[in-house]
Amino acid sequence: MKDHPRIIDLPIFKDSRGNLTFIEEGQHLPFLLKRAYWIYDVPGGEARGGHAFFENEEVIIALSGSFDVITYQGNEKKIFSLNRSYYGLYVPKGTWREMNNFSTNALAFILASSPYNPQDYIREFKDYLNYFSHE
Repeated sequence: MKDHPRIIDLPIFKDSRGNLTFIEEGQHLPFLLKRAYWIYDVPGGEARGGHAFFENEEVIIALSGSFDVITYQGNEKKIFSLNRSYYGLYVPKGTWREMNNFSTNALAFILASSPYNPQDYIREFKDYLNYFSHE
């Protein structure tokens, strides 16, 4: 595993009328964009994610509210608290991720490097650890 989860600083243009942030392929994304999706209306105490991808890479942005993203690369655990729309969390392929601690009205926006493919998922943590140990 060469790449590690990391925060990507996105441009922010401050204005008295409201701020503006953007993300561009080739400039801020470390991959070509193939899919975008969002997670919202998460009930209190619920978690999302709980999987890894063989090939897909993602950037996760808290467009509104806040939530935590817990990543594992093998047994190395990191927690990222996302609460600013000008930070994106890069999650490379082969990284286990869980999302929890969603605030009321949190909106998670995810940019992905591949279209949805159910065969790309590692859904059991024990399978992930086995996969990672052979990388």
